[in-house]
Amino acid sequence: MRTLLITGPGGSGRTTTAAATALTAAREGTRTLLLGTDRTDTLGPVLGDAATPHLTVRRVDPDTDFRTDLAALQDRAASALDLLGASRLDPEEIAPLPGAEELAVLRALRDAALPKPEEEAYDLVVVDLPPTPRALSLLALPEELRRYLRRLLPPERQAARALRPVLGRLAGVPMPAEWLYGTAARLDLELAAVEAVLADRDTLVRLVAEPGPSGADAVRAAALGLALRGLRVDALVATRVLPESEAGGWLAGPVAQQRKTLEEWQESYAVHPVTHLGRDPRGGDDLAALAVPGAGAEPGAVSWPVTDSAADDGVLVWHIPLPGARRDELDLIRRGDELVVTAGPFRRIVPLPSALRRCTVDGAALREGALRVRFRPDPELWPRTR
Repeated sequence: MRTLLITGPGGSGRTTTAAATALTAAREGTRTLLLGTDRTDTLGPVLGDAATPHLTVRRVDPDTDFRTDLAALQDRAASALDLLGASRLDPEEIAPLPGAEELAVLRALRDAALPKPEEEAYDLVVVDLPPTPRALSLLALPEELRRYLRRLLPPERQAARALRPVLGRLAGVPMPAEWLYGTAARLDLELAAVEAVLADRDTLVRLVAEPGPSGADAVRAAALGLALRGLRVDALVATRVLPESEAGGWLAGPVAQQRKTLEEWQESYAVHPVTHLGRDPRGGDDLAALAVPGAGAEPGAVSWPVTDSAADDGVLVWHIPLPGARRDELDLIRRGDELVVTAGPFRRIVPLPSALRRCTVDGAALREGALRVRFRPDPELWPRTR
């Protein structure tokens, strides 16, 4: 199954693009799920009366998901709540907390990509993500939350569950309850499933932007953030492109500006220009007129290879693709067996490949859209050769 994540700057037409993509795929015979993540039904007005047997539309409901999760948590923590004399919250007084919407989107993505045996399976899942800044934060959430969980509740400490009551009496302080570790373990499994979907070679991102200076800046930032997360861009849909027939008169300037941006984009992406219809697209006929492709590019993973130059230069080089990165926006920090990479407004803490953990950082350079970090083997840790 393939997953296509659609995002772009606010107002760029990403919801329209998501609907057109899903409709095209479904009409080609692909069993397609179109997943909406807005609290309001933005997909409904765009699709209008468009229908096809192979298309299913679903919207994330963070309110219901949050109430269900909190009710389950209260049930698991019943003994602790009773011990503290705390009263339970009723469903009607529960309102989602900040972050609940993002978790609901991630769960819906996991459920769509990994359906239960009794649920319908799809060939393609098209996800209408929030605008790019929020989408990038959302896509980073599973990895970051798992990191926090492992730091706060290390899995290796769960092996001593049977000793917690004894340790609590000896120490004179309450020890973490069983339900807390159980809840953390369940959450970790859910987040790991989402991470697996995002890391799958069949998961691609489709960017949407209007050609022009602001669109170019937004695409550069989005591509950089996605690359740092190891996500591959399937295509760039250029929306509201003015026809060349309008190159004369008062539209000559905007047409020329769009043409320049499109030429620059075509050097790096598979660009699909979408002609401005003169109105907001609504319904099947308008969406078909946009001619947005369905499934898109062939699947493929993003690789961060390590090349061995030890024989010539005495170093190993880790290649991290960062298209659009600028030298003055980059920062690297080695922290134990991890590398903290900052690129513009984005940051990611990545574990070092096993061979590089026995090396020291020898320098870094940005060349041809890739950050090349040099590592020199540590004589104290590297196997000695005779």
